[in-house]
Amino acid sequence: MAVGLIRKRRRLPETTVIGIGCAGIRMTDEEFDTAEFDDEWVYELFDGVLVVSPVPGEAEVDPNEELGLMLRMYRRTHPRGAALDKTLPERYVQWPRNRRKADRVIWAGLGRRPDPKRDTPNIVVEFVSLGRRNQLRDYSEKLAEYMALGVSEYWTIDRFSRSMTVATMVRGQLMRRVIRANQSYRTKLLPGFQLRLADLFRISDEWDQ
Repeated sequence: MAVGLIRKRRRLPETTVIGIGCAGIRMTDEEFDTAEFDDEWVYELFDGVLVVSPVPGEAEVDPNEELGLMLRMYRRTHPRGAALDKTLPERYVQWPRNRRKADRVIWAGLGRRPDPKRDTPNIVVEFVSLGRRNQLRDYSEKLAEYMALGVSEYWTIDRFSRSMTVATMVRGQLMRRVIRANQSYRTKLLPGFQLRLADLFRISDEWDQ
């Protein structure tokens, strides 16, 4: 679970490598973007404070890889697959004083290769990690941030509740839709694409057993 959301006024230490001991320090965008991090952890910047979390486990990474394969196969083989511009795993979503590392980002409908520094992803996907703190981060904190940033759809895939929550903004109102493990999800952003949740949970179950 995340260990670094501590509102201390400590500043960036004079060290060459940032690690778990730096959780909670204050950082600027520039300091975060140019820092050298210990790769044993995942780092995010939330309201100018460094958040440090464990790297995702196999039960999150493997279904994320499968989702990436599904999306790429859709783009290559479906008659309307060109709607998908690009999808990438483990990418930072950036805005002032914040750097959130999304499990997967999806750009759709641009008709060109996206510029990650300029083009907000249409869809952001998070695979929920074990622990109450992680659930709060994925279901609440990141939801508010991504919606404010202009993300069209936010998918929270939760192997613990066997569901996916899709959040969207409709005429200024936040709407949530819950898709169960035995259901499939379709989005207008990717016409013809069908996400079968059971396929992802089957892979995560292999690691959880």
